[in-house]
Amino acid sequence: MKIAANIVGALLGLFFVFSGAVVLFKLVDIPAPPPGSVFEQFNKLFGDGWMQLIKACEIVGGLLLAIPKTRNFGLLFLGPIVINILAFHQFAAKDGLFQPVLIVITLASLFLLWAGREKFANLAN
Repeated sequence: MKIAANIVGALLGLFFVFSGAVVLFKLVDIPAPPPGSVFEQFNKLFGDGWMQLIKACEIVGGLLLAIPKTRNFGLLFLGPIVINILAFHQFAAKDGLFQPVLIVITLASLFLLWAGREKFANLAN
């Protein structure tokens, strides 16, 4: 179980580090959203600074998640971001939750939460 948690934690952490770095450091040209789309409205509402903050949090959380000793803190850091990603795709973009990347992120996060459940149980006391 510990080996599986280390592998899943490292892969999920690296996913968040790389996806955050691509946007934050502008490693790839990201096309402008289509006019009138939900994505354009979201960008107008929050602006570029909001996404830069979220991507910086993804990088920090991904690094914490990839290190086994700080994995649970990384999960606490990335939990609201994962929920926000799911909520955006379900309610704003209306493209549903059954996309491969969303399913993998959700299942990996839930597996890591389950693997570290003893340490999270102490938070309730």
